[in-house]
Amino acid sequence: MASTPVFKVVFYNRNEVYEVYAKAIYQSEMYGFIEIEEFVFGERTQLVVDPGEEKLKSEFSGVKRSFIPMHSVIRIDEVEKTGAGKVSAVKSGDKIAQFPFPSPVPKPNKD
Repeated sequence: MASTPVFKVVFYNRNEVYEVYAKAIYQSEMYGFIEIEEFVFGERTQLVVDPGEEKLKSEFSGVKRSFIPMHSVIRIDEVEKTGAGKVSAVKSGDKIAQFPFPSPVPKPNKD
């Protein structure tokens, strides 16, 4: 019997890089977004508390579904085991590629 897949989603949000784990991820009906559902966090019985994961737990507590803009997604991986989610600040020297926003189509010249 196959177990349900777990996905690691890494995305850029407000000068921080988020790494979250979820059991369901798919393209949204809202154009340009992906939906993330069923977030997976580490066990609360651990003796060591990770402040990054605690920040994620508090930010996503009570969230049923999250809509992430596609141009903010850095990477999506299907993983065998969940890890600790984390939030990393982007330093001034770090480079994160952003998808370009669509530009308007130029009008042809009437010569």
